[in-house]
Amino acid sequence: MWHVHRTSAASGLTGPSDPAGPGLEGKPKDDPAGSSPAGRFDDSGKPDGPGAGDATYARPPRSRLAGWIAPEWMNRDLVIVMIARGLMSVARALAGVVVPIYLAMQGFSALELGLLFLCVALTSAILSSSIGLVSDRIGRRPFLVALPLFAAGAALVFAFSDNTALLFVAASLGTFGRGAGAGAGAVGPYQPAESALVTEAIAPQWRNSIFGRLAFMSSIGALGGGLLALLAGSGHPVGAAAVAMFRPAFIAASLFAALGGIVAIWITEPRVLSREAGRRQKISLPRRSRSLLYRLWATNSINGFAIGMFGPFVAYWFYRRYGVGVGEIGVLFAAINFVTAFSSLSAAGLARRYGLVRTMTAVRAIQAILLVPMVLMPSFELAGTIYLIRMVVQRIAMPLRQSYVLAMAHPEERASLAALSNVPSQFAMAASPTLAGYLFDEVSLSLPFELTAVLQMLNAGMFWGFFHNLPPEEERVTSLVQDDP
Repeated sequence: MWHVHRTSAASGLTGPSDPAGPGLEGKPKDDPAGSSPAGRFDDSGKPDGPGAGDATYARPPRSRLAGWIAPEWMNRDLVIVMIARGLMSVARALAGVVVPIYLAMQGFSALELGLLFLCVALTSAILSSSIGLVSDRIGRRPFLVALPLFAAGAALVFAFSDNTALLFVAASLGTFGRGAGAGAGAVGPYQPAESALVTEAIAPQWRNSIFGRLAFMSSIGALGGGLLALLAGSGHPVGAAAVAMFRPAFIAASLFAALGGIVAIWITEPRVLSREAGRRQKISLPRRSRSLLYRLWATNSINGFAIGMFGPFVAYWFYRRYGVGVGEIGVLFAAINFVTAFSSLSAAGLARRYGLVRTMTAVRAIQAILLVPMVLMPSFELAGTIYLIRMVVQRIAMPLRQSYVLAMAHPEERASLAALSNVPSQFAMAASPTLAGYLFDEVSLSLPFELTAVLQMLNAGMFWGFFHNLPPEEERVTSLVQDDP
């Protein structure tokens, strides 16, 4: 049985009977098409279609477990996106473990790996920014289908060829090398389209929760990818023998990436521009979100340079520093993803309690600090433990960062902003692996990671300075309700 609770038409805010807490109601004045979440959902997270008036609907009470497994705001498209994210994360995590070690066995130096990651990052930056701009015009789904298929093809090239030029091309198109197998967050350059689609399919008060669940699915997928690294076997072969030993792992990566793209075919977008409107809409830089974009460029550039010196090289560093193989590193990354799977689900609660910007600043600072003891550990087990703790913290920040950017963007510029905000980061991420590779080869195995710690601490300070006075929509509404006598 449905229960109806009335809200105040004057204030537009939910009353105390709304179990979800305060939220916005009705269509924004500057959004005649009703394209923003606030214009398409009532305060309970249910669609607020024409004629719904000012009524808010809520189901009878459910158990906490049932509400967690199948929350009322979940819908078919979100389920499909989560499944596709999990499948793609298997492929990404598996590639993150095996690609750098496979190439090292093929004779690549750290500097040559850095050059490969440079090509990958440049290609990813171009694809990501283009997808963000174009998907605001033609829709999100085509990119959620096509890009995983590119990754599937790239994995097949790695499975059957050791030609250096071909490997460079395949790695670039498949964006192999963006993050380690324990990162569980980089699903590919189509992520701006995915994030925009998810934001448009859900009410603002549930945005942090859905991004937390997406990160959870990434963790579960990456857990499987880490375990599948055992398919690569053990030993230190070279040439054709290395190709044969790693072939099962690359074929598995190709299969899961292809499934991730195929599943996305069944997505139905909540808002798709008509062809006529699409032809009229010009592809351009965001105008309404420009100030936010400039601030994100500044912070993301520092963070991107730091990530480029760390993320692509984690598996390689364990391999060189402690002499461990693909199997040991894969098991470590699987364990990390198992332990950290639930930390991303705590992100929404921490953001509600302490504020989204404060939470993000704190976790960025903590993960920077933890890099220093990690590189000083004398054994693989101790370094892996510190890395696990760091990833628990890092996994909290991941969904909050995506949620914050999309919350602050104008509804018509979400995918564009999500993509363009990361362009300086991706170009910085392209430049730093070459420097890191040189430092690994000529100076020290620990120096690139120590520099990463310094840069990420600087990034945390800049993020707080730029955004601590810019809370997302749901925090502004909460503050307004609390101040209302």
